[in-house]
Amino acid sequence: MKKLLLLLIAFVVIKSMNAQLSNFIFFSEGGEKFSIVLNGIMQNASPETNIKITDLNAPNYTVRAIFEDKTLGQLQKQIMLNPGTETTYTLKLNNKGEYVFRFRSEVPIAQSAPPAPQQATIVYTTIAPAAVVVPVANVTYTETTTTTTGGTNENVSMGLNIGGVGLNVNMNINDGNMGGTSSSTTTTYSTTTTTTGTGTNVYVDNTPPPTQVVVYLPGYSGPIGCPQPMDQNSFFSVKQSIASKTFEDSKLTIAKQVINSNCLLSSQVKEIMLLFTFEDTRLELAKYAYGHTYDIGNYYQLNDAFTFESSIDELNAYINGGGF
Repeated sequence: MKKLLLLLIAFVVIKSMNAQLSNFIFFSEGGEKFSIVLNGIMQNASPETNIKITDLNAPNYTVRAIFEDKTLGQLQKQIMLNPGTETTYTLKLNNKGEYVFRFRSEVPIAQSAPPAPQQATIVYTTIAPAAVVVPVANVTYTETTTTTTGGTNENVSMGLNIGGVGLNVNMNINDGNMGGTSSSTTTTYSTTTTTTGTGTNVYVDNTPPPTQVVVYLPGYSGPIGCPQPMDQNSFFSVKQSIASKTFEDSKLTIAKQVINSNCLLSSQVKEIMLLFTFEDTRLELAKYAYGHTYDIGNYYQLNDAFTFESSIDELNAYINGGGF
């Protein structure tokens, strides 16, 4: 009887744990193809426009999106997940012409829609997909031109060979004049293309290596939560706009609007927090801004803006996934 009871308890615990798994959905509004990296590990084998990642068991992830078109750059953001939910983000251009992650929706997994036909569904993995090396393709192009002087008699022969499959084209132009001397010239062009990829989808990557990452906070080498922080001139204007409001609720509404469409430094978040009087409002703002902060490794600096130790503990629990 005891064994049966223990098995039943174990079953309930496992079911409960499975129920807490979460999903991510990322898609590009403009149809740009991209790959997703979670906590430094590539998830999809080849670039896609719509990616669903299932069976996520952690409360937050450092998410990086790498566009197939290298000129579009990369995005990085720290994203929190509520257990048992499916959270959707879109990759889109903001009003500054920069690509950003934008939150779209969050629903319980039980209420989530089935995968779309063009959606790539991937089970979360801690092992990046293995690279595939495709055999080298040799392309040979041969052109032979024969010209007869003393009349117009020109013969052009072209040959094309790709990976052992040949194609020949011959063309003769003659105006009926006879005689003269002839000469021929044969030119052969040969190119070699190596294609590499991952998984079952293979693509050619002839782009140059990525440029050096710009450091927006000299001396900082910790984790990054968003691509590029707001410059100080823009931040000063935003801070003035928030401070001009009389009521705490109005200030919070404007602050959230600014945070939602921008990337801030930890020091800037702290300055905004100090514009508020109530401890609860400061705490709410600190939680909201965490996913939109560049130097999240410096987020401990916000502790000085709190009066009570309990607020610091609650923010730490939120960041570490212990409270939502």
